[in-house]
Amino acid sequence: METLVMTEDEVKKAIQDIGIESIFDSVERAFGSLAEGDAEMPPKSYVSADSGDFRAMPGRIGQDVGVKWVNSHPENPEKYGLPSVMGLIIYSDIRTGYPLAIMDGTLITQYRTGAAGGIASKYLANPGSESLGMVGCGTQAITQFLFINHVMKLRRVKLYDIRRENALRLRSIVLAENPECKVEITDVKEACSADIVVTTTPSRSPVVRNEWIKAGTHINAIGADAEGKQELDPEILKRARIVVDEITQASHSGEINVPLKRGLISEEDIYGELGEIITGRKRGRESEDEITVFDSTGLAIQDIAVAGEIYRFAINNNLGRMIKFV
Repeated sequence: METLVMTEDEVKKAIQDIGIESIFDSVERAFGSLAEGDAEMPPKSYVSADSGDFRAMPGRIGQDVGVKWVNSHPENPEKYGLPSVMGLIIYSDIRTGYPLAIMDGTLITQYRTGAAGGIASKYLANPGSESLGMVGCGTQAITQFLFINHVMKLRRVKLYDIRRENALRLRSIVLAENPECKVEITDVKEACSADIVVTTTPSRSPVVRNEWIKAGTHINAIGADAEGKQELDPEILKRARIVVDEITQASHSGEINVPLKRGLISEEDIYGELGEIITGRKRGRESEDEITVFDSTGLAIQDIAVAGEIYRFAINNNLGRMIKFV
C-alpha cells in the first residue's frame, strides 16, 4: 500500500472543486455525529512555547479517523512571513491503521472553522440578518465571511482590524463575492453594531464591550482557542444564550474558559453544544431579541470530516502523489 501526499496547493484545488456547500454539509454532519455518539474526540493536547503553542488533535467521525498537528504563532506573519496557523493532517484506514494520506492542514483549518461559523449563524442568528461585523480581519475572517455569506443575504459588512491592510484585503474579497454589499472599514464599536458579529483576534483581554452589543445580536467568538484567551466582555455572556462546539474543550480553552475560572459564569449558564441544536435535541434561537454566542474552539472531527472528503476526491481525480512509507 501507498500513502497519498498532498501539498497546500493540491488541498486548495480540492477545496475549490469540492465547493463551500459540500464542506459546510460535511462539517454540519460532523457536529451532528458528535451529538449522536458516532464520533470520538479526545481533548486537544497543548505544548507551549514562548512565541505560541502547538496542538495535537486526534478524532474519529464514522469511519473517518486521523490526527492534526497544528500550531498557533500570532507573530509569524510580521516576523517571518509565515502563516500564524499551520497544520498537517494524517488520515488513516480505520480497519488497519494504515496512513492513507498526509495532507496540508492549514487551509482545512481555515475552511472548517469558517464552516462552523456559518453553521452556527444558520441555527442561532436571526433569519433576516443582513449586516455582519468583523472584529479582526486576518486570514480566519475570510472564511468566516465566505460561509456566513453562504447562509445569509448580507447587505452590509463592517470591518475592523488594528492593521488597516487586513481590512482592505478583506474588503476586496467581500466585494468580489458579494458586489451588492456595502462594505465599511470602521472602528471596533461600530463593527459590533451588526446583526452578526465575528471575533477572530488572539486577544487575552476583552476587545468587545457589553454596551456595544444590541438585543438580537448573534456572536461567533472564534479567536479564544487556548487557555487564557478572551475576546468578549463577560457581561455579554451573562446576557446571552451560550452555545459551544464541545463543552469540555470550550471550558478549558474557549471564550468561556476565563469567566468560568473566575466564577463570573458557571457551567449551568452554558445552554448546550451546537450538535445538539443541529440534531433537534435542543432548540436554537427562541426570540428576535435574544443574544446568542457561539464559542468555537475548533474540533478534530471538523478537520477529519473535511480531510475525508478531500482524500476521496483526490483519489478519484488523481490529485497528489503516492509514497510508500510503510
